[in-house]
Amino acid sequence: MSYSVKSKLLISAGVIASASAIWHLLCIFGGPSWFAFARAPQQIIDSAVQGTLLAPIGTIIVASLMFACTVFAFSAVGLIRKVPLLKSALITIAILCTLRGLIAIPTFVTSSGLDIWQIVASTVWFYVGICFIAGSIEQYRLGKSGT
Repeated sequence: MSYSVKSKLLISAGVIASASAIWHLLCIFGGPSWFAFARAPQQIIDSAVQGTLLAPIGTIIVASLMFACTVFAFSAVGLIRKVPLLKSALITIAILCTLRGLIAIPTFVTSSGLDIWQIVASTVWFYVGICFIAGSIEQYRLGKSGT
């Protein structure tokens, strides 16, 4: 099966989203130090230290959203069956991931120094956002052509 460049970008975005979801879930098993390394909010790190449910439940919710991104990406390129609200979801995901990617901009201009983790994470999510934008455009064009 041959895929367009836009479809390959969307597949790569889906793979990144799944890998990120798995990483988040691994933090539950890794404990507080893993949450701290992943730059989780202090409230989540404290929850992991105290053994409350906020950290694992919050992490499962975030991972589920990331897995949903994978489902929509893979559905759009035909790796899995078409799911409802595909075009709307692709656009929404594209906007959210692109905005998440732009979070790093203040990191470059503050006096607190560079946070390499934030720069890398934001760059990756910006890439994912661009991939979803490309996929959204392709889905829109496919819809206009009647397929």
